[in-house]
Amino acid sequence: MFTIIEAAGWPIWPILIASLVSVMIIVYCLISLRQSIVAPKTLLPRIAQELKRNGVTQEMISKLSSKDAPLLGHILAAGLKNAKNSREIMKESIEEAGRIAVHEMERFLTTLGTIASISPLLGLFGTMIGMIELFGSQSASGANPTMLAHGISVALYNTAFGLAVAIPSMIFYRHFRGKIETLVVEMEHEAIKLIEIVHGERQD
Repeated sequence: MFTIIEAAGWPIWPILIASLVSVMIIVYCLISLRQSIVAPKTLLPRIAQELKRNGVTQEMISKLSSKDAPLLGHILAAGLKNAKNSREIMKESIEEAGRIAVHEMERFLTTLGTIASISPLLGLFGTMIGMIELFGSQSASGANPTMLAHGISVALYNTAFGLAVAIPSMIFYRHFRGKIETLVVEMEHEAIKLIEIVHGERQD
């Protein structure tokens, strides 16, 4: 592996750094965007049962808005804080908390998308460096075989590495974008259910 990196020349280092960042973001999103962490399906039924027994309590709100609570819990807690107000005010508070939750889920997606976009360009940059070295190996007495081989290695390896980073990064970027959209729809649905339960328009 080190031999390949050495053959690819110094332009490979930005691509390797981008690949490392990409892997870290992908692992983070795979862990943090799980259904059980963002919007567990059992959360609203538990809240509905608690509301039937004790109504809205400060203990319930504190538990839902705690640091370890799922993002859906933060959204529902914002609505429960305004449970005594009108349906419109409760809905507005839920929408505000929902925007914060979406921002939290999308926190690193822009970086992942940027890596997917610029990695081929970094590979192209390395290719151009290789071509420059390739033409630089030409002289009146003929080509320097060592310089010629090095220029070809730089050009080809950087193109390949750039694509190798860009393709999985784009695949996961699209996957996480779709995952977030699905979770947002589910959280909106759960929030609407809570509003209807609190205002007596729904039994469960």
